Amino acid sequence: MSVSILILTLNEEVNLSDCLASVAWSDDIVVFDSHSSDRTIEIAQAAGAHMVQRRFDNYAAQRNAALNDVTYRHPWLLMLDADERVTPELHSEIIATLEQADADITLYRMRRQDLFFGRWLKRSSGYPTWFGRLMRIGRVRVEREINEEYHTDGKISHLREHLLHYPFNKGVAYWIERHNRYSSMEAKALLAETQGCFAYRDLWTHDPVRRRKALKQFAYRLPARPLLVFLYLYLWRGGLLDGGPGFTFCLLRTFYEFMIDLKVRELRWRERGLPV
Repeated sequence: MSVSILILTLNEEVNLSDCLASVAWSDDIVVFDSHSSDRTIEIAQAAGAHMVQRRFDNYAAQRNAALNDVTYRHPWLLMLDADERVTPELHSEIIATLEQADADITLYRMRRQDLFFGRWLKRSSGYPTWFGRLMRIGRVRVEREINEEYHTDGKISHLREHLLHYPFNKGVAYWIERHNRYSSMEAKALLAETQGCFAYRDLWTHDPVRRRKALKQFAYRLPARPLLVFLYLYLWRGGLLDGGPGFTFCLLRTFYEFMIDLKVRELRWRERGLPV
């Protein structure tokens, strides 16, 4: 059983070589690039990957374009970010699973191990979070411009093994700059989402993705939310057991959530025609 690989990039010369090496077993690797200005294209071409470029507009549109506008050799596609790595164990599980996959299964979700200063942030990252990454081509669509959602017309299953994720591999400064952009996009999305009705029943659904979305929307209706996020991750989820990296990450997450709340407040203020 062969699997096609899709890697989305923008200036990923720091990450791309290791990501490509982790999927060197595939004979169909596509690097879908947002017009990088560093050595990303050179690295991809040297590894024999097929290069496709598209000007970035938002994350959902970029992923949908990669799914719909590129021709792949195989019916199954593994979608990756450049700061992710496929372990040998995950590769073996993917191959074994797809060899006996039911015809009505169209999407497999998996978890990531977020690493920071060599430490798995097992508790402070809010693990486990499930991501839809292994999909039948033509059966999956991506929605929501930030923190995307994967939808399919078929059945969904889950894998046991993990992707390795290095979110700080391009530096702490880059993480902060990126999450400043993310918080602006998240604030706009949440402003629209929190104005609608809240489906409380999804808090108890067995679907981990729907449950996480419901918990997130519920949390955004609480006062002092950034502080509650810190207490939840560091104390309730046991982030303090992740040592110094866990404490640092909890602080960074708290600041990120604070930026989102501040920007939502700013948007509401401007909707009333008031100067900030």
